[in-house]
Amino acid sequence: MPVITLTISPRSPEVKEQLIAKLTETAADVTGIAAEKFIVVIDENPVDNIGVGGVPLHKLIP
Repeated sequence: MPVITLTISPRSPEVKEQLIAKLTETAADVTGIAAEKFIVVIDENPVDNIGVGGVPLHKLIP
């Protein structure tokens, strides 16, 4: 089974539901693999655990 893993800062259940649906739909369309075969894993990290360009993400977000 194909696995899609997305690492993001925490999101609402509604946003995660949309992500799961759209990522699955797009991957199935592109690969020709049935949507039912896909597993989506959302790995949430607090913004203070993420760095971009050597700077903690919480310092980059207004």
